[in-house]
Amino acid sequence: MKYTANKKDAAKKPMKLENDSYEKIIENLHDGLYLVDRDRVITYWNKGAEKISGFAASEVVGRSCSDNILTHLDDDFNNLCIAGCPLAASMVAGKLRDAEVYMHHKNGHRIPVSVRVSTLADKDGNIIGGIELFTDISNHETNKLRIKELEKLALLDNLTQLANRRYIESEINNRLEEKKRFNLSFGVLFIDIDHFKAFNDTYGHDLGDKVLQFTANNFTANSRPFDMYGRWGGEEFIGVIRNINGQGLVTIGNKVRNLVEKSYINHDGKILQVTVSVGATLVGQGDDIESLIKRADELLYKSKSAGRNCVTTDCE
Repeated sequence: MKYTANKKDAAKKPMKLENDSYEKIIENLHDGLYLVDRDRVITYWNKGAEKISGFAASEVVGRSCSDNILTHLDDDFNNLCIAGCPLAASMVAGKLRDAEVYMHHKNGHRIPVSVRVSTLADKDGNIIGGIELFTDISNHETNKLRIKELEKLALLDNLTQLANRRYIESEINNRLEEKKRFNLSFGVLFIDIDHFKAFNDTYGHDLGDKVLQFTANNFTANSRPFDMYGRWGGEEFIGVIRNINGQGLVTIGNKVRNLVEKSYINHDGKILQVTVSVGATLVGQGDDIESLIKRADELLYKSKSAGRNCVTTDCE
């Protein structure tokens, strides 16, 4: 005879989970989760953290979270591991905290994550460490679909996984047509890695390729779904930024510039970084692709002449 538990039975027999069940749940969370002791030394790192950050547990457990691992940045691109760490503040105040930060990925680029931090306490209520749960809020899924489409059309740059020059030209022409028909504004960011030849000469083309890749990853991880970034050639990139005004275009240009500047790769214990110079311009009446790209290129070289690592614009 089939037995069905009634409400009284359920109240008497609450569901219980063994400790290993909790461990499996935590280990297999989609989100990243890690624990630190009072000195902010990482003591646990789950699979979600490995997937989002690129760092394996074996690479981070036993090390400080600020030891060239996560090095969170805030919206003003301040290094929160030096001052303003949400996890450290939570352990001091004993309170939950939420924040959106830019996390360092093992491959060098920055990814936007939403973090929730709290404290860990012993049975007497003494704080013994902290816990951070972080969620990837980048535009990865949209970019995966875009990459698949570009691969089908042979419009993908194989090294950076960005659109290639042929696709950039097609995208700009489409936006120009949209401008004529609907008067929808868009802008162009012409981006060039500073002193890239010198970097290649010093460290070799393999590391140069890694720099190109983490620069490109900064664009895709932190872009809006309807914007497009592509590799124009060599160390030059172009961003086609839709539905934007001059101030917004410069803001986005400075955002990607700061994210590249704050990105790095760790090579034989040495931190390697680069900067980019940017030219930013909005489409104007009578523009074609040649005039638009030429103007953005000229603005880029004004950034180079101004000392590099800056954005130059003609937007009023």
